[in-house]
Amino acid sequence: MKTIETCVSPDLLDLHELTNKTVIVVDIFRASSTMVTALSNGVKTIVPVRDLNQCMAYKEQGWLIAGERNGKQADGFDLGNSPLAYLNQQFAEKNVAMTTTNGTRAISLAKEHAAEVLIGSFLNLKATANYLQNSSNDVLVLCAGWKGKFNIEDSLYAGALSLVLDWKHNCDATLAMESLYRQVGANLYEFLQQASHAKRLQNHDLEKDINFCLHTDQYNAVVYLSEEGLKLKA
Repeated sequence: MKTIETCVSPDLLDLHELTNKTVIVVDIFRASSTMVTALSNGVKTIVPVRDLNQCMAYKEQGWLIAGERNGKQADGFDLGNSPLAYLNQQFAEKNVAMTTTNGTRAISLAKEHAAEVLIGSFLNLKATANYLQNSSNDVLVLCAGWKGKFNIEDSLYAGALSLVLDWKHNCDATLAMESLYRQVGANLYEFLQQASHAKRLQNHDLEKDINFCLHTDQYNAVVYLSEEGLKLKA
């Protein structure tokens, strides 16, 4: 039987075995939610980049560049890290290079050893779960966290995904998040007003982003990391 486990911080990834596993990278506020939204609204490819300067270099190739640090759009970048910027096919058929504080770092760590890397969000929860049910791989949810620290919204996603999959496991982090999601899943927005990263975003007047990122199953999209970058599964 397939298993699911949760890594609550990229700094703990070395404690987990990634070989032959599908790793779901999740950064609810906001990188993974933004990536899912952008690709679901017609963006062709997203290249996740760890470094601001490396990301900036893509502009010379005619790419849009999206950069965020500490919740704010980086100077000199076309876009920040808001999913709302990609709605209504605004950047359909464009290629985007993206760097964020936490999410793109987590992706770069996951791709080194995972059999497959997917991007998870509440926006595409059921679509991702359906794909995993038809895969033969065990699953690791990698929570992007905040600069190595645990954060609640990413880990809650792991609990939600595990409940949808309904696989057996012996992962305490997953067990804890399943229990918490059962309690607060119907009122995610209200509960996560208390979250530290939600408060950071609120300080930047990004309440609409928070609300959008907590909508469930808005997109029937499976986002995966190919050799070219992030794309939608056909």
